[in-house]
Amino acid sequence: MIYYICMEEQRMITISVCMIVKNEEAILGQCLDSLSGIPDEVIIVDTGSTDHTKEIAAHYTDKIYSFPWNGDFSSARNFAFSKASMEYIYSADADESLDEENRCKFLRLKQDLPPSTELVQMRYSNLGQYNTVYNFKAEFRPKLFRRLRTFHWIDPVHETVDLNIHMVNSDITILHHPESSHASRDFSLLKYAAEKGHLNMRLIRMYAKELFISGTSHDFLEAYPFFEPILHDENAPLDEVRTAQCVVTHTALLRNDSAMMFKTALKNVIGEPSAEVCCDLGAYFADTGDFEEAATWYYTAASGAQSELDIHTSGNIPLLCLARCYDKLDMPSEAENCRFRAKNWTPPQGD
Repeated sequence: MIYYICMEEQRMITISVCMIVKNEEAILGQCLDSLSGIPDEVIIVDTGSTDHTKEIAAHYTDKIYSFPWNGDFSSARNFAFSKASMEYIYSADADESLDEENRCKFLRLKQDLPPSTELVQMRYSNLGQYNTVYNFKAEFRPKLFRRLRTFHWIDPVHETVDLNIHMVNSDITILHHPESSHASRDFSLLKYAAEKGHLNMRLIRMYAKELFISGTSHDFLEAYPFFEPILHDENAPLDEVRTAQCVVTHTALLRNDSAMMFKTALKNVIGEPSAEVCCDLGAYFADTGDFEEAATWYYTAASGAQSELDIHTSGNIPLLCLARCYDKLDMPSEAENCRFRAKNWTPPQGD
């Protein structure tokens, strides 16, 4: 009896793949093909496609639902999750895929996942020319969720309910290869949420990251009235203030408002300077022709400051700007060294 218990295989979990889509005819099939063998059901929620997305989805599932777009991705994902019936839900986007190695890893995970697991994080690898608001080549993201959570009492005395999330970091890597930039869409949603007062601290930072990574001058100018008041809020958390300092400094530079730029930037660099602010100070002095002072700030950004929002502002961006300053200062070897370092700089791997 003991022998058979030991040799019995652990029961494989069941998985619902949930997706929200709109006009994904070019890539939906590639995504779903790469998940072959993993889902026990596929839930497709369409938010208003005008191409052949639904017809393609019908080759993979009959669980296709329409959801009137309301400007809220959370609402659409919650609707998709509400249609799932398996033990776990895998949240996928059409511009993601698994290569064969990672598909096999996922199948092993499906076989071997400890039964107490409630959340599985997977590495998200950002590919292609269109950047994201994440500052790493790859970082862990929550991707596989237990659909229903069971609460357990713990501790033999003064017992309490176990509220910890039982999470696993897997070695599965998801390939993210967006075909276009979503910046304009995201800016409109973030701006609308800001106007309605619906931005929490996480979304404030995401808004600022979007600005630095893919925002235009117009986007910064539109965001300025939201971020500038944060500087005067005595109850604002320090991280939120530093985020606002980066946005306001850069916008003031764009507006040629040197008084506001220096007033905000100097408050930032008194303690631990943000690389974004140092780059803007470097840009200001370079524009005035003071390349020695500009080099000081670009050097600080590359060697002594931490990025708040865009990891490139403490990496290849200040190195390239520093090289141009050294060219102007007739320091060719230093300039070449900076260009070499910039060329070989890569974003760090996420934790």
